[in-house]
Amino acid sequence: MNRRDFLQKTIALSAATMVGTDIFAAKKLKTFGCQLYSVRDLMPKDAKGTMEALAKMGYELFESYSKDPFWGMSADEAVRFLKDIDVRMISTHMGLADINEALVEKAAKVGLEYIICPAIGPQKDLDSWKQKASEFNMKGELCKKYGLKFGYHNHSYSFAFVNGLKGQKVLLDNTDPNLVCYELDMCWSEAAGENTIEHLKQYGNRYELCHVKQLVEKDPKPKQTDLADGIIDYAKLLRAAKDNGMKYYLVEQEQYPVDSITSMKNDAAFMKGLKI
Repeated sequence: MNRRDFLQKTIALSAATMVGTDIFAAKKLKTFGCQLYSVRDLMPKDAKGTMEALAKMGYELFESYSKDPFWGMSADEAVRFLKDIDVRMISTHMGLADINEALVEKAAKVGLEYIICPAIGPQKDLDSWKQKASEFNMKGELCKKYGLKFGYHNHSYSFAFVNGLKGQKVLLDNTDPNLVCYELDMCWSEAAGENTIEHLKQYGNRYELCHVKQLVEKDPKPKQTDLADGIIDYAKLLRAAKDNGMKYYLVEQEQYPVDSITSMKNDAAFMKGLKI
């Protein structure tokens, strides 16, 4: 091999290596959204104005809450409004008792993909956790009828041991994957001491949405702050989530250094700059 051939092969190999490396390089999230409960002080006063403000910050997906997740709008009105502000409402939180056929039918008309149960409280024993799993499957059947999925959003108690097993594992193992999915609140899994990355490696195919919110400290009582200022490494966690099939990333914040809208601005800036 002469010197020229050697140089050409070396350059080609280097270029191929660079291309291969770029495939796995950290990249910014294409889209992210927020749970509207983050601005629960503003939504009842001016739902549309608040949603418009969030859309301008860069939130392209909404997850709603409350017994009226469409804030007084009919299905057609909600569709038009969300289209006008260029946002998709993909899900809403709703207590188990309030998930009925009328709600699910309207959610389907608006274009939602999920109805999420936000909390069930600590359960006293394994049978109680299994009973909740059975209820989840029934709600999943109802949601499936209209082309939606039912999901469950964990708190820290979901990762506590009951009779030697964690409640979250009981739910995962006793619900039908075709009917029930899960929304991983990473703040609460971390606060519970769960190894969130290992949990995702084992059960990532069951989690389709996640909540992204930040901790100042875990003990003695979890305290939240803006995404850029806490102890959770979200570049690492969200990369693991992405690698294990996560579809949607939703900011949620419940405690604020200043106020809710300032925190949501700060969080949007953080998500725009985040590479995973």
